Amino acid sequence: MTEEIVIALAQRALLTVLMVSVPMLGSGLIVGLVVSILQATTQIQEQTLTFVPKIIAVLGSIIIFGSWILSTMIQFTYNLYSNINSFIY
Repeated sequence: MTEEIVIALAQRALLTVLMVSVPMLGSGLIVGLVVSILQATTQIQEQTLTFVPKIIAVLGSIIIFGSWILSTMIQFTYNLYSNINSFIY
């Protein structure tokens, strides 16, 4: 296995991880921003107030994007296993 193959595999793995995690991270970021703006305008400084909406948003995005995430991960794994013979030599 050459260095180029290892670097290409690492790049594809990192890109896949980024693509799969963006919906959850994005929804958590947007909901956290909205809740923090609401906290700043109403001057409610409760630290635990941000956790419940973020958890609900992340779970909702998992429900909405779950099939896409699963198909992306299956496709990456299938490509990895189908090309494993070319990685060895």
